[in-house]
Amino acid sequence: MRHEAHSARDTTAWYNINADLPEPMAPVLHPATKQAITPDDLAPIFPRAVIEQEMSAEREIEIPEPVRQVYRQWRPSPLFRARRLERALDTPARIYYKYEGVSPAGSHKPNTAIPQAYYNQQEGVKRITTETGAGQWGSSLALAGSFFGLEIQVFMVRVSFDGKPYRRAYMEAFGARCIASPSDTTESGRAILAEHPDSSGSLGIAISEAVELAAQRDDTKYALGSVLNHVLLHQTVTGLECIRQMQMAEDYPDLVIGCTGGGSNFAGLAFPFLYEKLRDGLGTKFIAVEPSACPTLTKGAFAYDFGDTAHLTPLVKMYSLGSGFVPPGFHAGGLRYHGMAPQISHLTKLGLIAPRSYNQLECFDAGIRFAKAEGILPAPEANHAVRAAIHEAERCRENGESKAILFNLCGHGHFDMQAYIDYQAGKLQDLVYADSDIAMALAGLPSGC
Repeated sequence: MRHEAHSARDTTAWYNINADLPEPMAPVLHPATKQAITPDDLAPIFPRAVIEQEMSAEREIEIPEPVRQVYRQWRPSPLFRARRLERALDTPARIYYKYEGVSPAGSHKPNTAIPQAYYNQQEGVKRITTETGAGQWGSSLALAGSFFGLEIQVFMVRVSFDGKPYRRAYMEAFGARCIASPSDTTESGRAILAEHPDSSGSLGIAISEAVELAAQRDDTKYALGSVLNHVLLHQTVTGLECIRQMQMAEDYPDLVIGCTGGGSNFAGLAFPFLYEKLRDGLGTKFIAVEPSACPTLTKGAFAYDFGDTAHLTPLVKMYSLGSGFVPPGFHAGGLRYHGMAPQISHLTKLGLIAPRSYNQLECFDAGIRFAKAEGILPAPEANHAVRAAIHEAERCRENGESKAILFNLCGHGHFDMQAYIDYQAGKLQDLVYADSDIAMALAGLPSGC
């Protein structure tokens, strides 16, 4: 990766980690033939430019100027030194956080929503279907659709649809249609409702509904906000900026931390630093943090699985809890996905990423502690990264070590105040996904792959 190419204020190219993997990833398989997919297999649901990025092994992929123009509304996002938190923890650690909550949608998700909308508009697409969990992705794609004149239809996981009306209102303000999933508007949704009329939904179900609609119309494509290679690629604008900002701070991270649901915000921060580790042999450690109620990396199986519940998507090799997984209704809705990004899964299997999990009560406690020190109330998802950063800073205090800790504060919690209301009122409880349930879900993994 050419540092001089990124010396200007704007980041001009995304970083593609596929160019530097120590071992190649397993191929993506067609669900019917079990053979490696081709670009034509993906053409019904993705625009050609996105398919090319998904399959690319080029290290740098240029960011189109129209995308950079939109990015400039909030990029580069700030990197902060958490000095007040350091004092509150009485730690010798140096804590930094990259704050993605300054985007118009309040999270990191526009980093990929903007280019995906742009590429669809360039290819004459009129409508995009998608899913959303907590609502950050749906909000971001609604925003992007309004910028590029696209109709956006969002299937929102039912538990979040009911619990987060302000996210819904945000999407609708930008012209998007928001539907609770599972719904009666698709065959896959109706099948779920027939068996589970009171289903709280899952990202896997919502993906099935969105993909089903996209495949039915030539003027409609599908967009995903995490997991896939091109999504993680777009997010690397975060880490590329952060490398330059750490140089300005005359420091370098010993630990890079991010929360993981599908993996996009973690990858966006970590992959550019991971490139430098692979290239220069640096000792940086990468920690991917997930909820104990959805322990994909820490308790899932590394195997081929579908990305959706109705098995409409290709088979990818990833850490998974099984495509039939329906998570408990904990508040970090953006982390309730059964699978992990194949790139992150691959790097975890190689030992380059260290996963860990925390319960939701300790994560909310960490978020409150962070807010009181730094003045920013994190999204429930981001609280997992905060919890890990505090944990590592406390270890530094106990061991007398002065490490540099960097984490991605991937969004603010302004649309998630009901979660904090429930936490402060003592209504939340730790929801652990039982080993027996994991075993049952993993029993449904596809065979013959």
